Amino acid sequence: MQTNATSRQPAHVPFTEEMRKTYKILVPNMLPVQLGLICRLLKNYGYDMELLYTEGPAIVEQGLRNVHNDTCYPALLVIGQLMDAIQSGKYDVHKLALIMPQTGGGCRASNYIHLLRKALEKNGYGFIPVISLNFSGLEDNPGFEVTGKMMIQIAYAMLIGDLIMMVANQCRPYEVVAGSTDKAIHICMDAVASRFTDNRLVRYGEVKHLYRFVLDAFGKVRLDKSTPKKKVGIVGEIYVKFSPLGNNNLERFLLSEGCEPVLPGLMDFCLYCIYNSVIDNDLYGRKPKTAAMYQLVYNFVLGKQGDIIKMMKKDGNFRPPMPFDAVRKKAQEIIGPGVKMGEGWLLPAEMIELISEGVGNIVCTQPFGCLPNHIAGKGMIRKIREKYPEANIVAVDYDPGASKINQENRIKLMLSSAE
Repeated sequence: MQTNATSRQPAHVPFTEEMRKTYKILVPNMLPVQLGLICRLLKNYGYDMELLYTEGPAIVEQGLRNVHNDTCYPALLVIGQLMDAIQSGKYDVHKLALIMPQTGGGCRASNYIHLLRKALEKNGYGFIPVISLNFSGLEDNPGFEVTGKMMIQIAYAMLIGDLIMMVANQCRPYEVVAGSTDKAIHICMDAVASRFTDNRLVRYGEVKHLYRFVLDAFGKVRLDKSTPKKKVGIVGEIYVKFSPLGNNNLERFLLSEGCEPVLPGLMDFCLYCIYNSVIDNDLYGRKPKTAAMYQLVYNFVLGKQGDIIKMMKKDGNFRPPMPFDAVRKKAQEIIGPGVKMGEGWLLPAEMIELISEGVGNIVCTQPFGCLPNHIAGKGMIRKIREKYPEANIVAVDYDPGASKINQENRIKLMLSSAE
């Protein structure tokens, strides 16, 4: 049987050890702070990584030209942003590599990398290597290896990045001097980068000092809280929840409407993924030893999150997040732990967390093509309202054909009844 040329798998160009010395690696942007820290950290291991901050309709157009239009919206944007960068003329395309995460689960994010390679071949860039960032053994790139030491330092960078994001969101709506919150972010990121140097092992004691540094830096930002702001939580599929490109700068819009955006951290998603591997033994009879190993990892990360919460409570200037184990248990009132495709049970859990913390106004970001998100997000809103009648939740769809004005009008309607 003949194989149609258009259906064949695109070539896998490996990222070699030699490439590592001279190539720049472009990173699609989802979390400006957390990914910004990780990119700076990985430079210590010889990887020249650049996080893309590009925005605008040209990126959506690139995505539509290079990805079939029934693909999920995050894939379209990520591939569009990378293709836009390649064709910008800013880079030597023969000294360029791209990086793409692969989840290895049922989410179509596992296939983004193949769609990206097809787009590269289609445009004559099939020679550009695409690095698969995965922890499931899906692909191997000899020039890009994540060691145990790197993993620990990446985890520390995510914890610090979450802290920066949380306290920055609590400062920006109230800052007396415009831009002072952004200045504090840059000061903190520079401080973290100056500690994570020379491929050395960063001790956790240093990380705790950095927690303290972040709280002190933002504690110096002059705030005026005489005028109350409506707190609005943002939940949803992980990309559109965090990415300014994916959610049409939702945080900026909420600020312009006199609101305080509230986002659960990235580490909650990581803990969700780890915990799912713990309960696979009970749900599906997976290996008990594997479950026990993940339980140790879960407890380790949970303890580090607990240190941040304790420090924030002692500092007293900022509202700490709810401990993840409490979030997990609250979710069981609404949804079973076996619902773990995509964001799964974490999505309603984060809505319950926000409501329990007094943030009853919530925007649930729904990307086109993400079935698990629609089921566990929009599909759970009525059940959440039955248990929490004070919940004021609006589900907003994000896709190539959605009107930004319509999205903002839906949010404004929700805010009109917000407390």
